[in-house]
Amino acid sequence: MYTGILKKIAVGPLFLLGGILLSCVTPAQAEKRLMPINSASSFRMSDIEKSVDKDPVKAIHLIGMYRIKYGEESIFPEEDSLSGTGDRLSVLEEQALENLKKSQALAIAEKRFDDAASLARSLAIMGVAVESTGAEPDLILASAKEQLAAGNNLEAFLAAARSHELKPLEADDALVFLERAAKVKQRRTAAFFYAAAEERLSSSEPEKRAVLNQYSQYVSDQDAVSDMVKGVATVVIDRGYRVERGMGLPDRVLGSAFFVDASGLLITNYHVIASEVDPSYEGYSRMFIRMGDSASARIPAKVLGWDKTLDLALIKADIVPEYVFSVTDRIVPLVGDTISAIGSPGGLEKTVTRGIVSAYGRRFLQIGDVIQMDAMVNHGNSGGPVIDPEGRLVGIVFAGIEQFPGVNFAVPAERLAAALPAMIKGGKAKRPWLGLTISETAQGAEIVYVAPYTPASEQQIPEGAMLEKINGRIINAPQGALIPAFQDLIFADRPGELVSLETSDGMRRVLMTVARPDLPLAAAVRVDTRERLAAPLFGIVLSPAIESGAFSSTYQVKKVIRGSIGDEAGLSELDPISIRGFRVVEKEGYVLMDINVKKRRMGYLETNMRLPAALDLPDTL
Repeated sequence: MYTGILKKIAVGPLFLLGGILLSCVTPAQAEKRLMPINSASSFRMSDIEKSVDKDPVKAIHLIGMYRIKYGEESIFPEEDSLSGTGDRLSVLEEQALENLKKSQALAIAEKRFDDAASLARSLAIMGVAVESTGAEPDLILASAKEQLAAGNNLEAFLAAARSHELKPLEADDALVFLERAAKVKQRRTAAFFYAAAEERLSSSEPEKRAVLNQYSQYVSDQDAVSDMVKGVATVVIDRGYRVERGMGLPDRVLGSAFFVDASGLLITNYHVIASEVDPSYEGYSRMFIRMGDSASARIPAKVLGWDKTLDLALIKADIVPEYVFSVTDRIVPLVGDTISAIGSPGGLEKTVTRGIVSAYGRRFLQIGDVIQMDAMVNHGNSGGPVIDPEGRLVGIVFAGIEQFPGVNFAVPAERLAAALPAMIKGGKAKRPWLGLTISETAQGAEIVYVAPYTPASEQQIPEGAMLEKINGRIINAPQGALIPAFQDLIFADRPGELVSLETSDGMRRVLMTVARPDLPLAAAVRVDTRERLAAPLFGIVLSPAIESGAFSSTYQVKKVIRGSIGDEAGLSELDPISIRGFRVVEKEGYVLMDINVKKRRMGYLETNMRLPAALDLPDTL
């Protein structure tokens, strides 16, 4: 009762004061003051307008967000009808595309061909013909020629090989790179461009055929393994001393590396050199390489670039190598093929072991799959080359399973070739990120989770939908290879490029990618709910239980993703489940979830379980 009286007392004077204030202003001023506060849609439109000139790729992404949220209707219908420009969004989109084309033209004029190729990819997503300004393969080839003229052979060979993948090289262009590869004694690289030139030469070009024939014997010869071991070094990371039981012991990390350029560039694993570049590492760390046994001189080396998602790193030492491995071959070995691994197990330099490819398609890294092999490798082999009987690089040793001798793994060489250009630029290689977790099903790639505050969430991509196309391409991959195939479509792109996604809800969305985090779901676990995170982390899709209340944490298992942690734990659909604990150990990169579940298949036997999951999931895009 007293509250009602107080309201009446307070409201009366306020109305009176409002009338006095309004009587003191003109009608125009009153109308201006009574105008509604700017809506969220107008703020979004303002963001689009600001981005059109400064960042046209972002503007196109924002336009897609606006259309999904507010539809196609313009918020300025009167202005558009008077100006005759039509829908405001379409006008802004056209302006953004024009700015993209201008940016590409400027990049070409300034001979920034890598930038121009990046812009060409975004323009192609928007359906803009770039033949007049420069298509991606032509721009990459132009970059390759610039690098060749500057004496940057590795960059030139990689770019030329990439251009050839997109559009076969003309014979004249292939001959240019063939001659340089032969000059710097890279036989396998020369063989690659020899085959490219031979494929394009016609019988009516006898002079070019004569030039090609000069190299026929050179490329047909095979490098001996005894020569290849000269191109493999031992990596030594000196981390000072560690104290164990009151005693100081030398803290050393051993690995292997192999030369990929005569300037002294070598490839090794990221985990071998992590203490050199990891900002969280606190302590002494110095890197050297050895070309002989433990009595050989230590040659100082430094890290140029690294790609943690593939466990690869590019290092440099001031030395002219006796042998350089080719990275232009695109060889994918078959199960049962013979392979050899070269490295320094336990510091024993120049060790060669032989085995076969045991399996393909193992998912141990964030991106792509790896080769399983039975060639014997041990601590110190990490970062060493894996070759086939013809001397072609097929992989890089990166891990083994200690409790299972003979079960070892290598990063495919084709992924190294795709990763190298970003590592050569220096520092941490940045990969594109959309914010999706996907699962391979009998129907295709299902979107099981969309991380908050990512391009995918901004474009409202629905969970449960099937991912059908990326950049207009349908993926037909064998079982177990679907997710890596989708990842490969955008792996070589830069963050900040446009990507198109088509999903089973009938929508085509154009998104701007961002830089991929080291731990893809680290940000999500800080802001999202435990029940939603159960899907990407543990493969358990949950729905609220029918009997649950507003404050209950009891759920029902809606779906268990095949092969997931939840599947391995024996959970099944319709199991009642409650989450008792959820602990994130971000520094170590994992999550623990404590659950109580009544397993339906076991007569609703009640069980308490702790499920672990890594934050660097391999099924993300």
